[in-house]
Amino acid sequence: MNFAPLTDAEWPAEIADMRDGFAGQLNVYRLMAHHPDLLRAWADLRMHVVRNNALGRQRAEVVILRLACRLDCDYEWGQHVIRGLDAGLSDAQIRSMRGSVLEMAPDDALLAGAVDALVDNARLSPDQMKAIEAVVGRKGLLDLMATVGMYLTLGFLLKSTNGPQDDDITQRLADLPAALAMPG
Repeated sequence: MNFAPLTDAEWPAEIADMRDGFAGQLNVYRLMAHHPDLLRAWADLRMHVVRNNALGRQRAEVVILRLACRLDCDYEWGQHVIRGLDAGLSDAQIRSMRGSVLEMAPDDALLAGAVDALVDNARLSPDQMKAIEAVVGRKGLLDLMATVGMYLTLGFLLKSTNGPQDDDITQRLADLPAALAMPG
């Protein structure tokens, strides 16, 4: 079964309007284009989680990096190492997402611990919800859960299809310290 990212020549006519936007820019969405209705439905959620998230860019990247590590998803790790650096995360902060929450800065530990709880238990405890809401607000709390859910879905798609990393990300990662590579 072929689940390679669709080329421009293979791009479905019913979503032709999406090819030159976000959907045509990343291999993950070129994979999703095998199901045009899903990709079209995905667009609004993606816009909210990626562009309008109440967590803010840096906190959202912390959440996504922790999830990428937990899923052992090389594609998302690579994408979000670059996005995290571009958002202002330090090398050390990014590397810490692979380790114990006890070794992270307090806000990062709170967010990473929430990712761990959602992955491990499919829920946040009342104490976690209260602590997270105190830091990022109620909308941020809900966006944290939505971000984890959205990126879980992308992780399932990428890992199941062995989705290839985008060339520009591969090139940028090659210039970074090996310590930022996905472990394993």
